[in-house]
Amino acid sequence: MRAQLRHVPSIRIQERPIAPAGAAYEDATDKYLAYADGDPGQLFAFDGRHAYGDRCLWSVLDSKLIALRQSGAQSLRVLDAGCGPGTWLRRVVTRAHALGFTRIRARGFDVAQSQIRKAMQLGQGLRDLAGVDLSFGVADLALPLPEADQSVDLSLCLYGVLNHLKADAVTRAVSEIGRVTAGHFITTVRAAGSQPTIYVDRIEHARRFRLDDRSDIFDVELDDARRIVFYLRLFTSSELRDAVAAHMDVESLRGLDLFHARFGRDPRWNPSWLQDKSGFLDELAQLEQKYESNPDFIDHATHLLLVARAR
Repeated sequence: MRAQLRHVPSIRIQERPIAPAGAAYEDATDKYLAYADGDPGQLFAFDGRHAYGDRCLWSVLDSKLIALRQSGAQSLRVLDAGCGPGTWLRRVVTRAHALGFTRIRARGFDVAQSQIRKAMQLGQGLRDLAGVDLSFGVADLALPLPEADQSVDLSLCLYGVLNHLKADAVTRAVSEIGRVTAGHFITTVRAAGSQPTIYVDRIEHARRFRLDDRSDIFDVELDDARRIVFYLRLFTSSELRDAVAAHMDVESLRGLDLFHARFGRDPRWNPSWLQDKSGFLDELAQLEQKYESNPDFIDHATHLLLVARAR
């Protein structure tokens, strides 16, 4: 639990107003898209800095879509809470349409208006497909959801959205998601022992940053002289499990990217031949699978991936 985490000395940031997390993303839409999702025109490339974790997450999403379609379902309803520029929702809708779902209703929302504008722009082609009802809007996950009870087949809350909510807001959000979900809920969060990130852009664009784990306040100064202070809470695996298990049945919980981000080649620094040694990436994948649920390792993953199902 959180009391077990080792505290580090904190910096004083009280002189800087704490902004809503969404405000940090308003001026970072294109930078965030490039950092988090890569080329928006290559939905299934999965070749970014967190390629291994992205591929693992997509494997889970794809398996749920396939299972639902094989059960005879022809319609699909998807909710993406904190959708950002809509990349993951577009992936799900694209795949569902290819699998033969004839009616697809998908809604994504985010607190940052600029992210929603980008999502609407990138999703235009999908909205023109027959049988697809894809919508994006500005909304706050801390507020009640408009969806009816058990009306959503697949609910998503991916890549750090829950990290930006205070503990009581996480409880309310997960409760609401549990209420509207009839099928599965899939979430990924930043783990307590993960390597640092500044969320809105690549970490090399930060002059300095510091997370005070006693107050859960993150302070970052970017290389364009912008300074952003917002709430950020890292999760242990037990905290995430407990938060979800109160409202849904946890199907699986594992760490994503324990080793790839730490041992993968950085093209800005390492020579191209370094990771081409025979079997190196295969061995990393085997290590990931061996330790992804190990209690001594899981909280040191880059992200935690939890899959839950409705009761």
